[in-house]
Amino acid sequence: MLVSFVILVLAINHGMVGYMPSLSELENPQSAISSDVLAADGTLLGRYYVLDRSNSKFSEISPYIVNALVATEDARFYEHAGIDPFATIAIPAYMVMHKKRGSSTITQQLAKNLFPRESESFLTLPFMKLKEWVLAVKLERNLTKNEIITLYLNTVPFGDNVYGIKNASLTFYNKTPDKVTIDEAAVLVGMLKGNTIYNPRSHPKKSKDRRNVVLDQMFKYNYINQDLLDSLKEKETPIDYHKIDYHDGVAPYFRQVVEQQVKLALKDMKKPDGTPYDIYKDGLKIWTTLDVRMQRYGEEAMQEHLTELQKTFLAQSGYRDGSIWAKGTAIQNILTSSIKSSERYALYRSQDMTEAKAMAQMKVPIKMRVFAWNKGHYKDTTMSPIDSIKYMKVFLQSGFLAMDPLTGEVKAWVGGIDHNFFQYDHVNINTKRQVGSTIKPILYTFAIDNGFSPCGNVSTAPQDFPNIPPHPYNADKDMHYAAQVTMKEALARSINNAALYVLKQVGIDGFVDFAHKCGIVSRMDKFPSVALGVSDISLFEMMGAYSMFPGKGVNTQPYFITRIEDKNGMLVKSFANVQKEIINANTAYKMVKLMRGVVATGGTGARARFRYGITSDIAGKTGTTTNQADAWFIGYTPQLIAGAWVGCDDREFRFRSEALGQGAAAALPIWALFMKKVWADKSLKIDPNKTFIPPDHFDDCDATDTTKAAKTGTEEAPENGAVPAQNSDDSEPVEKAGN
Repeated sequence: MLVSFVILVLAINHGMVGYMPSLSELENPQSAISSDVLAADGTLLGRYYVLDRSNSKFSEISPYIVNALVATEDARFYEHAGIDPFATIAIPAYMVMHKKRGSSTITQQLAKNLFPRESESFLTLPFMKLKEWVLAVKLERNLTKNEIITLYLNTVPFGDNVYGIKNASLTFYNKTPDKVTIDEAAVLVGMLKGNTIYNPRSHPKKSKDRRNVVLDQMFKYNYINQDLLDSLKEKETPIDYHKIDYHDGVAPYFRQVVEQQVKLALKDMKKPDGTPYDIYKDGLKIWTTLDVRMQRYGEEAMQEHLTELQKTFLAQSGYRDGSIWAKGTAIQNILTSSIKSSERYALYRSQDMTEAKAMAQMKVPIKMRVFAWNKGHYKDTTMSPIDSIKYMKVFLQSGFLAMDPLTGEVKAWVGGIDHNFFQYDHVNINTKRQVGSTIKPILYTFAIDNGFSPCGNVSTAPQDFPNIPPHPYNADKDMHYAAQVTMKEALARSINNAALYVLKQVGIDGFVDFAHKCGIVSRMDKFPSVALGVSDISLFEMMGAYSMFPGKGVNTQPYFITRIEDKNGMLVKSFANVQKEIINANTAYKMVKLMRGVVATGGTGARARFRYGITSDIAGKTGTTTNQADAWFIGYTPQLIAGAWVGCDDREFRFRSEALGQGAAAALPIWALFMKKVWADKSLKIDPNKTFIPPDHFDDCDATDTTKAAKTGTEEAPENGAVPAQNSDDSEPVEKAGN
């Protein structure tokens, strides 16, 4: 009998009875480890994982955790060689008494965690247990006790799909494992008995009871004394829960695009062992350029502005009473398409409902949670699924991006108003909207670079383009303007016909080619209206194109990943910015001066000055598209450039008046609020007193840096240069659509 047993053990050890890991695998066990995405200062933004797991070193784990684990799970851990003979011998006696008793040592449990049982039955269980004994002995021979403890704590599951002691302590107590207290250690170790039933978040009473059992064990084995035991059992152990999921945490839209970019970057790369990288299992460290302070300010600015703007938007005729949904085929098509693409409609159809029955069911009120501009960004209510679609469709969306114009480092990326309810990213290069008059600085740059003077006159008359109707092309109908204005005034007041005049002089083909040279990769159809911003272009592209203005002629494309490291801290891949000189420094500074005029008295962006009190040296451009479907503002200082877009996801939903829907009213406030927060935070070192410096031998045609508009006082010019219509709420002039 003994000989047979020895032969069986030897057969298991040599892999003759099922798979047996090699010595190398035992010394370097592989477990799926989540990858961390980090801000520029090392702040954890989020994780990508199949199992939410991160590793700790033994020195990074509190002795309280180790002591609690040993006292509770394996009191003779430091005495045995992988198998506890006393616990094993006691099993038959407990079976006779019909009592369950765990006899597996920490090392045996580790063997089971690292190399899970492939299958289990009454017949195979004895062989599986014997195999785990052999594995435990081999682990003890090849690893130190501290290494075994560390591996165990790095692989065990805790509650809420969290694996490893590091993630568990961060999730439940918002601290690293070396900082946990005795009672917190007892709660964490207590979860190992049942990570659902003893979860302190969902079962606080049972968790406390289990904590006390662990504390009793620590007293029993002399890790704590009676007085400490009594005091710890009397107190509560409150959690500080910080589970990072797909939607929560810092910059969810940003993390979403980083995830895709890392996959793309590592697509053709191999690990040292020849296998491909896996962002969800390889424990990568992804370092980004994001600044968590600026990110917070961007999110706050968007919320502050849109909370109020949404009220104004919904107060409009058609939105207030819901009659907008009965206006026109286009809106009906949007509603029908949205209903049929919804998850709930798909669920009804999967239950063998006819289309008519599913549609009828979509009209039945049910309890649900929807987005709301309040502290939690949601409200619980009862409404029909169709009404919920109508409710969600008319929320104003936004995208905001801030970057260093000299390095291209993205500092803030706010892709939408709330990632839980709206996952569509409005900053991403693949998200394109009509840019309106924000395209005009690029057109004017091309003209100045080809000899035009900012002080020279341009025509505001309708323009005629041979072989391209209409004849003539009048983009400023029914408006009053001077016959000729300087280029500075034309840009500051965003006169459309003046832009058409400039386009005619430089040529449509040349301008489109120049725009692509500036980093705009989106399609730009070669028609006169391209000068008015009819092209669909992303905020990401526009920011790159504008970087040449504060960058003294050097175009710097936005980038947001600096390096990727493996789980051991070794460099996998590094990233650098992409720069090229597009124009000379003279042209760039001339454009800075022109765009200062946009935010000066009489310019379309003057609101930044008189309403938000900004006195710093700034420049930028507003943009408004047909029927106020899109509102834009991109502005910059010598140190920072930022851009904002505002609109509904479906262009049929928009502001009814230019006064409310123009770029200066809908988008510029986000920029202004953000910049004021940035300037107020001295730790960011963005100096509000820093000014643009002209290049050496600058050939200035005008010593002044402001635009003298036809009107004076603290107001904005309309985007077409006309005498402004008045907003019913105040005396600010409106901004005409740029196309």
